[in-house]
Amino acid sequence: MTGCTLCDLDLPADPVTDPDVDGEFCCRGCLAVARSLDDVEELDAASPEELLDGGDEDADGEVCYLSVDGMHCATCELFLESTATDHPGVEGASASYATDTMKLVYDPARVDAGDLPDVVSTTGYEARERVADDDHEPDSPTATFLVGGGFFGMMTMLWYVLFIYPQHFGFDPVVEFGSFGRLYLLAQIWLFTSVVLFYSGFTLLRGAYVSLRAGQPNMDLLVSLAATSAYVYSTAVMLTGGIDVYFDVTVAIVLVVSAGNYYEDRVKRSAVSLLSDLTAASVETARRRDGSTLPVEDVAPGTELLVRPGERVPLDGTVVEGVAAVDESLVTGESLPVTKREGDALVGGSVVTDAPLVVAVNEDATSTLDRIVGLLWEVQSARPGVQRLADRLATVFVPTVTVLAVLVAAGTLVLGGSPTGALLVGLTVLVVACPCALGLATPLAVAAGIQRAAESGVVVTSETVFEVLPDVDIVALDKTGTLTSGEMTVTEVDSDDDDGLLARAAALERYSNHPVADAVVAFAAGEGVRPGPETPAADGGEPAEPTAQRRAADDWDDPASAVEVRPTGVVGTVEGDRTVVGTRELLESEGLVVPDRFAARADTIASDGGVPVLVGWDGHCRGVLAVTDRPRDDWDATVDALAADGRSVVVLTGDDGAAAERFRDHPAVDEVFAGVPPDGKVAAVQRLRARGTVAMVGDGDNDAPALAAADVGVAIAGTGGLAAEAADAVVTDGRLDAVPVLFDVATATRRRVRENLTWAFGYNAVAIPLAATGLLNPLFAALAMGASSALVVLNSARPLVPTE
Repeated sequence: MTGCTLCDLDLPADPVTDPDVDGEFCCRGCLAVARSLDDVEELDAASPEELLDGGDEDADGEVCYLSVDGMHCATCELFLESTATDHPGVEGASASYATDTMKLVYDPARVDAGDLPDVVSTTGYEARERVADDDHEPDSPTATFLVGGGFFGMMTMLWYVLFIYPQHFGFDPVVEFGSFGRLYLLAQIWLFTSVVLFYSGFTLLRGAYVSLRAGQPNMDLLVSLAATSAYVYSTAVMLTGGIDVYFDVTVAIVLVVSAGNYYEDRVKRSAVSLLSDLTAASVETARRRDGSTLPVEDVAPGTELLVRPGERVPLDGTVVEGVAAVDESLVTGESLPVTKREGDALVGGSVVTDAPLVVAVNEDATSTLDRIVGLLWEVQSARPGVQRLADRLATVFVPTVTVLAVLVAAGTLVLGGSPTGALLVGLTVLVVACPCALGLATPLAVAAGIQRAAESGVVVTSETVFEVLPDVDIVALDKTGTLTSGEMTVTEVDSDDDDGLLARAAALERYSNHPVADAVVAFAAGEGVRPGPETPAADGGEPAEPTAQRRAADDWDDPASAVEVRPTGVVGTVEGDRTVVGTRELLESEGLVVPDRFAARADTIASDGGVPVLVGWDGHCRGVLAVTDRPRDDWDATVDALAADGRSVVVLTGDDGAAAERFRDHPAVDEVFAGVPPDGKVAAVQRLRARGTVAMVGDGDNDAPALAAADVGVAIAGTGGLAAEAADAVVTDGRLDAVPVLFDVATATRRRVRENLTWAFGYNAVAIPLAATGLLNPLFAALAMGASSALVVLNSARPLVPTE
């Protein structure tokens, strides 16, 4: 059987076609996408399976994921990759400092998986096996190094203020020392500076070493050259009896850069920690049919697993026993659960809602953990973040400045200058060009953007948001759970007997765990309708309140008896009458007559995208309830805001066309694609990218592949753990109106980055020529460097956009 032309899913027996559109499609939603987005055959994108499973095309061996502490730039990635692949048995390695993750492809016959963390743990990096519930909070060496360096740095600067600075400027020192006292003083300064350089500056020195090993000069190399050059020069002057030492330059460089790195790290950790409650816990254990449990990774194909109501299906499989409503939004994207019977397929991660099922595991079943880890890797590690800009610039800037310093020193000697003077001029060039401002320009602005977004309830998980989001041309919005609340609500009661209808419906629906039943019971409670008489609780307290999950209790006079929960409704005896709540087909099968009025109203509710719940007793249908997924109150204002800057707005939904019609009429919505499965959403996003840069906004697990396929993915917090993992930004409080704020913050952050970089390069363009001509000495060069860094810090600290 061939696949759908758009999403490649299996075609039904009667494929959907159209004479005006080439190809055959699995549903009308895919046809609608293909009709609007031409040249479907030219689609060249990763399939949803590749996005979710990691797409390990490069490996024949086993794959292992490690969490690595200590990475902070692209050079760290190159170094760790080369270190790992040098080890026998490791066939491939890819590192991502953005996610502190490393993927290794290895031959289990040559190297044991348990030894892989030791292979990578070198030169200050610490690796460990990555697990689903990894709450490991790595130590913050930057904070420790900064505190220690700050103390010894203050001791160094104290001696400079009291003794050395006055002599630099021609004044008498505050404290007089003899020759021995001078040597003792300088020895203390040297010792304190050594602690700052080799302890607090360890991360910088390691970064410089790593960049040399990787053949990729970075900012750490230039910072380390400036700091160590000043240190070596000053040590030589001290040993030869001189007093013109520049240990303060070393201290200033190390502490300024370390403080900037610490600030960036602290803001990021604070923001990312907000995600801890959003990601759905992966299924780590499975329950056999006999009730015993075992780890998911030990489940063999064909094993029959018992999944109880409210539990996630651990692995892909097939129903072998039971009938239940299953929340399969992971696959279909539809807001309503799907009834599953014997022989129906189930996907790992879907939720059984109202009755137990026995599921036989498929041959190629994968776990939720595998999907999450693979998805995280493919989405977040493959995209360059805005902070990589500084490292790309460094590959040219660092060698240029180094060569310039050597040439200036050599030129000074050739022109008759002393060796000491030549060294000072070269050192001054290195110090004044030390890229503290350049190194702080991007991370501080990005940290400010992350902080501002977090204040608005948005966690930025990938810095690509600030690089790409301002240039978005098309915003694709999922409907269910994004533009709508994602929860079923009773919006209408049409009845001949309003008072009795709700009470009878709630009396029976409280026996069902179906989301529609929950909506009916919740609505009845909100209207003050009780499905039976109030009876004081056994302890004499408040009356016992029935809920949708509660069966009859001894302390409550249950009005319903002989209750039978069916896949399409509930049947039972209420107040002596045989009562039926559910679909029209259920009522008619139970012998109840459905008047034309209620039949027509039920059809209208269904055509509008709602769920009609009919209620009847005494041989007749007495009324109908409309249960719908209500649009969010702020959806129209949000759509207007997103379209205000000339962006196109597209709505994608797995629901049928009727449920999406209300959004099609909004003037700011350019297109609505209804009835589109997740695979079709991925294809739609990929084709939309041919028109321009695409941002996808969604909430559920079913949106994860589309979020991964878009240039930028924004997840609205909900039940979708995969969506949160796949997204570049997550709205933690579920407010849709936070999405336009994220666009504003991203635009302001990128503008701030460019301002900082412009200033940093402008400073170097002026300061380096002054240093090369001998108009600056290392002390003034250090002061100029510090002033430049301070301006970058102050500019980054300015408010990005007004707070709410």
